[in-house]
Amino acid sequence: SRVPPIIVTVFYEALCPDSRSFFTKQLLPTFEKIPHLIQVNLVPYGKAKTETVEAGYMFSCQHGPLECQANKIHACAISKVTQPDTQLKYTTCMISDNMNPEKIGEECAQEHGVKWKSIAECAAGSEGDELLKRHGDTTNALYPRVNFIPTVLLNQVHYIWLFVYGLFNNVVSSSHYRASNGRLICE
Repeated sequence: SRVPPIIVTVFYEALCPDSRSFFTKQLLPTFEKIPHLIQVNLVPYGKAKTETVEAGYMFSCQHGPLECQANKIHACAISKVTQPDTQLKYTTCMISDNMNPEKIGEECAQEHGVKWKSIAECAAGSEGDELLKRHGDTTNALYPRVNFIPTVLLNQVHYIWLFVYGLFNNVVSSSHYRASNGRLICE
């Protein structure tokens, strides 16, 4: 019988070097090795702040306004690209070189067969603001609160040592995937 996947929730920032490293060196490679064992939930916001203003929301991000724009593009991509492998490959492509979020968003969209226009329209409008605010609410609801980016949860439990031990090792060593004889369940 199949075991349910481990839910990997990643709280990140689009311009954070540690987030980029986690996506490119751990998250995507782990997903490509064992896609049936993990379900990835991405939450782009990090240590940003949201202020309610007359026109909607104003965001301030740890790495400046460019990061807020990139986070919003990521939020829209997560909403519009629902195929898990395409979503993760697309967001990883963008986070790899996010200093010009619109340019890399469009380039990565072409590379991964994603419709850029709907993402760009979302990010430029109130839909993108609403999505980013929701990611902020989700981030701010965490307990304990985010103090390092990326913050990663496995089945809603904080795993602060993923950088040291690696995502793949944490997933496959989880008792969630061990039979009563201790062997890894890979089917």
